[in-house]
Amino acid sequence: MTTLTPWPYPRWVAHRGAGKLAPENTLAAFRLGAAHGYRMFECDAKLSADGVVFLMHDATLERTTNGHGTGGDLPWQDLSQLDAGSWHSRTFAGEPLPTLQALTRFCQANGFHLNIEIKPTPGTETVTGAAVAQLAAELWQAAPVPPLLTSFKPEALAAARQAAPNLPCGLLVDTLWEGWLAKAQELGCVAVVANHSLWNANNVAQVHGAGLRCLSYTVNDQEAAGHLLALGTDGIITDRIDLFSAA
Repeated sequence: MTTLTPWPYPRWVAHRGAGKLAPENTLAAFRLGAAHGYRMFECDAKLSADGVVFLMHDATLERTTNGHGTGGDLPWQDLSQLDAGSWHSRTFAGEPLPTLQALTRFCQANGFHLNIEIKPTPGTETVTGAAVAQLAAELWQAAPVPPLLTSFKPEALAAARQAAPNLPCGLLVDTLWEGWLAKAQELGCVAVVANHSLWNANNVAQVHGAGLRCLSYTVNDQEAAGHLLALGTDGIITDRIDLFSAA
């Protein structure tokens, strides 16, 4: 029987900083998540045209900024001028896109943990995986607990593992496609991060039996959370920082 190694991360993880209570992937969101007692955060990281790692979920700018087109096509100087808060509410008008480096400073100053989802602009999976991992390794080299790198893209994780083999990785899955667990093991992952509806007693035991941890996204109601806790899963990523206590 495989013995699970100690898991250094909190069970509760604030999705994109503060879920839907603040503009996602902005420093304002992470501050709000921290104010609600959360000590671990999930963020999305991608590359600007000139190689700066910045936080944004979508490939395109329209939904969460006042910009247009593909974010990865622009240099950081242009991206840094965008308003990433007004789309959410007037309270956050003018909130800028942050770099991963800026978020890291915030997390390290407060002793927080971070789950960095590698979110490549389509076609840049390998270069983004390598760049995010290399930067994360440099920024967190003195930290007692490293960030957890995750991605839906196996090729991004493979590049991340090559660039920073000491950083823990997790495979994100929205469906249990053929060979998902074998791929996670092949990539040297420490966790599988699945759509919460996919977990059951059998596959939790299967993943734990392989020595990996089971995390879930995005859990926003008490019934789902209770089910996952009863199954013995290891991490819950939520938008509802106002509903679930992170204690």
